[in-house]
Amino acid sequence: MTRIVFFSLFVLSSAVAQQPQFEIANVHVSPRSEWVKTAANQMQGGFLNAGRYELRRATMLDMIRTAWAVDADKVCGGPNWLDYDRFEVVAKAPPTTRPEALRLMLQSLLADRFGLAVRKDTKPVPAWVLRAGKGRANLKAAAGSDAGGCQSLAPTFGDAPTGNVQCRGVTMEAFASALRRFSSGYFEGLPVVDSTGLDGAWDFDLHYPLRVVSLSRTGPADTSSNGGGVEKFTEAVEKQLGLKLERREAPQPVLAVERVNEAPSGNPPGVAAALPPLPPPEFEVASIKPCDGKGPNMAPRFESGGRVTAHCMYLNSLIHQYWGLALFEELPGAPKWLSDGSAPSFSIEAKAPRGTYVDAQGVQDRDALNAMMRALLVDRFRMKFHYEDRLVDAQTLIAVKPRLTKADPADSSARTACTRQNPPGGQGSALRLVCKNITMDQFSEQLQAYDTRISYPVLNRTGIEGAWDFTVDYDIRANLPPLPLLRGAQAAPAGEASDPSGAISLIEVIEKQIGLRLEKSKRMVRVMVLDHIEERATDN
Repeated sequence: MTRIVFFSLFVLSSAVAQQPQFEIANVHVSPRSEWVKTAANQMQGGFLNAGRYELRRATMLDMIRTAWAVDADKVCGGPNWLDYDRFEVVAKAPPTTRPEALRLMLQSLLADRFGLAVRKDTKPVPAWVLRAGKGRANLKAAAGSDAGGCQSLAPTFGDAPTGNVQCRGVTMEAFASALRRFSSGYFEGLPVVDSTGLDGAWDFDLHYPLRVVSLSRTGPADTSSNGGGVEKFTEAVEKQLGLKLERREAPQPVLAVERVNEAPSGNPPGVAAALPPLPPPEFEVASIKPCDGKGPNMAPRFESGGRVTAHCMYLNSLIHQYWGLALFEELPGAPKWLSDGSAPSFSIEAKAPRGTYVDAQGVQDRDALNAMMRALLVDRFRMKFHYEDRLVDAQTLIAVKPRLTKADPADSSARTACTRQNPPGGQGSALRLVCKNITMDQFSEQLQAYDTRISYPVLNRTGIEGAWDFTVDYDIRANLPPLPLLRGAQAAPAGEASDPSGAISLIEVIEKQIGLRLEKSKRMVRVMVLDHIEERATDN
């Protein structure tokens, strides 16, 4: 028996050694402030730029799915921190290294630095299954032979807000994967599995009713009566494409995590100096013009060829977004014109340097875009700022009459996480927050991600030890202030009365449903202070 185990480990080690490896790599834990699962703190990277490979704010689950090119739901087992702790990877590889070789290099790095071992397996999992309908599928054979994909186009608005997807040269397997990506809110976080039996590549378009909560000048409005839930989405797929989506269990190939270390091994001496430097965070050329008042507000995004565009964005919103401030966080030192109803808005057109990453599926190097936007705003609006500790109103989590379920330490599937879901039968703006195996320190740490009125980190003063499971149902409308506040004014204080529409906020349900309470208190917090900013951009 000992010989068999030794032989197996020898074969595994030999296989890893034969895979391509990074020339050198710096691996460390991400700053704790970036563990909050907000949109600004999503994983970035997984691509090569001038010989520099980066993964930023990546959980171990992120790194495994990137290294093996699988969806997160195809990774099972492992310790409960697999999708909570976050890490930074910066590595060096030849500039011409292909993506598939980079994935093998990442596999080698995970085995070497974290002791990761995985095995392939098959497991029945809850899923949405895509299958052929009774009639002929309404699909057109792809015009070309090149592998394609699906991309989300700009939504259309009218009586019923509509999402638009264009697929060209896509297989049914790739389409099922794309469905999960651009319409995850409809599928409860479950995988979408291809069971159509249709081979080859196809061209088609899909238009589906959006599930939207919109903002008006009088406050949030639920548009779900014109938009749709999963039933309307599956109806659109069936009517337009002749395909059916059904919820049931389906056997799926998975990667089972057999072992992994929470702390990476140490970095080699001099690693930072040996890595290729980052390119300067600057656009090659950029134009900033006052908003023309035509069309919707559109945040900056990469387009084909390195073009970056934004339309009618409030200057205050741009500062909050690209300096990573909470949506309604106060900006000390800001002039009155920046935050009142007359706040200026601008449209931007720019050209990113060659090599700034965006792929055919629309995956963008958002960190690079953020850095270039910060440099542009500082330059063109003559911004000056600094950071300092200030006394602010911040939230503290306390226990009132806790109603929590002790997490089961034997449940290997209970990863530490809070996830937002659409509750069964929920309409419009209804949301469910499901927390598993989470401590009160961790729950406090994540609260900023779930209520826009929480501007600063939450302190845990519950005195509750251990890990817990709990669920809360709330209405996102109660967290959204009227539209004028988006220009920079402060939101209603967290914890005050519900929205007049009757929507119940997350802060209220925390006390009503799980017996915890958020209370305000003065606390020293590090904040960004604006020293100077011009109302108009310098000339193009």
